[in-house]
Amino acid sequence: MNQHKGLKVRMLAAGSILFAFYAALVGLAIAIWGVDIWPIAIAITAFFGVFQYIMGKKMALWSVGAKDLDENDYYQIHAAVERMSQEMGIKKPRVMKAEMGVPNAFAVGRKGAGVVVISEELMRILNQEELEGVIAHELAHIRNRDVVMMVIGQSIASMIGIAVYFLTVMGNRNIGAMITGWILSAIAQTIVMIFVLAISRYREYVADADAAEVIGRGEPLARALEKISNAGQNAQVDERVNALCIFGGGDKSLLESVFSTHPPTEERIARLRSY
Repeated sequence: MNQHKGLKVRMLAAGSILFAFYAALVGLAIAIWGVDIWPIAIAITAFFGVFQYIMGKKMALWSVGAKDLDENDYYQIHAAVERMSQEMGIKKPRVMKAEMGVPNAFAVGRKGAGVVVISEELMRILNQEELEGVIAHELAHIRNRDVVMMVIGQSIASMIGIAVYFLTVMGNRNIGAMITGWILSAIAQTIVMIFVLAISRYREYVADADAAEVIGRGEPLARALEKISNAGQNAQVDERVNALCIFGGGDKSLLESVFSTHPPTEERIARLRSY
């Protein structure tokens, strides 16, 4: 299985930048409250990061009402997950289903504690081969650890946004300061998320390539993406899981594409059919 050095390099670069933002946040806390506060500042931000990681996974599952996929009723799906997990060298993740209002799927967690969620709408429109292509894609995300990077990145962006807001309204809690704080907080989070989104789009190509390698060709996943795209062009996915899903929405404007979590579906399909 290809180890994808390109993804590793990008994750390392983005991780270093995110750590720099984190260090700047701790440094800011020390500058405001004094050197004596640094152990507390580090402890609080570290706790918030861990809390965000744990709750981020749970909130993603709660937001779509995910339930365990019965192994007796869906034996073929569980068997496919087991087989492909072994091929990828990861522990079989928990498999769940959800009514998402759109055919989609996403993965959360790490290698030893991953979860794959498949929408009931997706299971209705795909055949077994196409469904296995989608599952292989999600398993690749768990194997490549890029899901963890996404959650950590979102966590640091949230911490930066909260810090900027409170610094803006500190000592001046009128409505004008609160509105300004909210705007500056959103801008700060967006700046941090730009580095996360750069990985998000690339990781989709990598997961597609891994899926094609596992199932032997790219055509089944290409067909699945076509069906998902046709069925979900105008459907909205909960923003808490949108970045994690295999399909991130329909056509986008140029500006929306810059901040998109997913690369163009047409490009993904073309690449898959070239494998």
